[in-house]
Amino acid sequence: MPTVELRFSAQPEHVRTARLVAAAVARRAGVDEAVLDEVRLAVGEACSRAVGLHRSHAITAPVTVVLTEEEKAFSIEVGDSVPGPGSGASSLGATGSGGSDEPDAEADSEDDMGLAVISGLVDDMDVRSGADGEVIRMTWPTMPAVALP
Repeated sequence: MPTVELRFSAQPEHVRTARLVAAAVARRAGVDEAVLDEVRLAVGEACSRAVGLHRSHAITAPVTVVLTEEEKAFSIEVGDSVPGPGSGASSLGATGSGGSDEPDAEADSEDDMGLAVISGLVDDMDVRSGADGEVIRMTWPTMPAVALP
């Protein structure tokens, strides 16, 4: 069951709010302080990527961010509503056919770069793509709470 769920319109100014909420919830969940900057950066990159995909495909559905506190882990899922192979993971490694496909090839390259940045920040990352869109799941370990004497 999610600890916090955010839904926001695909506007770049909402990405900052998602980063701040993610860092606050991660801190409360027990993610190591030294990793919180990576959480902020990864969530910012994933949300910016989702916002860009929504805007480039003229999708009005909200971007979703689900933050879940588990027993020994904290996970964040950022979802877009761009259906099919055009969104992210399915286009990894794809090459454009030239001509009128150049803007799409450039957009795919930016998507790939965003995923590369996220994978550099997060050790445990999974990307799922389907008819309803794409979800990037990022997971960090949590530290056990220390009991005070």
